[in-house]
Amino acid sequence: MVTGGGIIPALVDFTNPSTQLALIGLVLLVVMLVLKVKGAVLISIVATTLIGIPFGVVNLSNVSLSSGGLSESFSQLGVTFGAAFGPNGMQSLFSDPSRIPLVIMTVFAFSLSDTFDTIGTFIGTGRRSGIFSEEDQKSLETSTGFKSKMDKALFADAIATSIGAIFGTSNTTTYVESAAGIGAGGRTGLTSVVTALLFIACILIAPIAGMVPAAATSPVLIIVGVMMMSSFTKINWEDLDEAIPAFFASVFMGFGYSISYGIAAGFIFYCLVKVCKGQFKDVHPILFVSTLLFLLNFVVLAIIA
Repeated sequence: MVTGGGIIPALVDFTNPSTQLALIGLVLLVVMLVLKVKGAVLISIVATTLIGIPFGVVNLSNVSLSSGGLSESFSQLGVTFGAAFGPNGMQSLFSDPSRIPLVIMTVFAFSLSDTFDTIGTFIGTGRRSGIFSEEDQKSLETSTGFKSKMDKALFADAIATSIGAIFGTSNTTTYVESAAGIGAGGRTGLTSVVTALLFIACILIAPIAGMVPAAATSPVLIIVGVMMMSSFTKINWEDLDEAIPAFFASVFMGFGYSISYGIAAGFIFYCLVKVCKGQFKDVHPILFVSTLLFLLNFVVLAIIA
C-alpha cells in the first residue's frame, strides 16, 4: 500500500490475482530450491510470468520488439545525461540562499540512508556468502584507506551510484536482492560482472523483460528473507543489552521498509540501554555521533514532510 510517497506494510488481500500468482510462484520456487534445481530462481520467475498471462496479471499488449522504443530511449540520453549538474539539477538547489540549510540537511539525510543501507546489505549478504568475515567487518571499523574487502566494496558502490546519477538513471547501488545470486552460488565479483553483461543484453529485449510482474519476483525476495534469517541465530537473546537493539533493528527494517531505519533503531536503543546502565565507555564515540545524526535525520524528515 502506497500513501504520501511512502510504502506502508499492510495485510495482503488474498483474493487479488497478483497475490495468488505470487503464492504460486513462491510454492514453485520453494519446491525447486528444496530439490536443488539449478537456476531455480530464474526458472521460477519465468514460469510465474507465464502463469500470470491467463491470470490477467501480465499485460502482453505493451510487448513489442520493434526498435522504436530502444531508439527513443537513446534519444532521451542527451536530456538525462549530466542533467544532475544542469539548471534544473544541483544548480537549482542552491539558487535560493534561504533554503540552503534545508538542502544541505536533505542531502545529508539521503547520504546517511544510502550509506547505512549499503553497509547493512553488505554485512547481511556478505556474511551469508562468506565473502565478508568478522575480521573484514572489524577492519572496516579500525583501518584506514582501502585495506579491507568491505572498504573496496563500498568504494565500488559509491562510484556506481555517482556514475548512475550522471547518466540520469535510478540509484545504482547495492540491493538485498543480491542474495538471490548468492543463493544460486555466486561468491566473487565475477557474478556482478556477468549480471552487468546480461543487463546490457537485456537492452535489446527490454519490452519482454518489462512484462515480468512484481508477483513473479516477490517470491524471490521472500526466499532471500529466509536466507537472511540465519543471522538471527548469532544473537544472544538472553542478553537484553544485545537482544533489545537487535529486535528493534529487525522490526523497524520490516515496518519502516528501510534497512537504514532499522540500523538507526538499533543504534538508538543500544545507546539508550548503555546510557541507562551507566556504561558510557562501552559505546564507541562514532556510535554516539551516528545516533545523534540519525535522530537529526528523522527531525529533518519530519520537517520536510
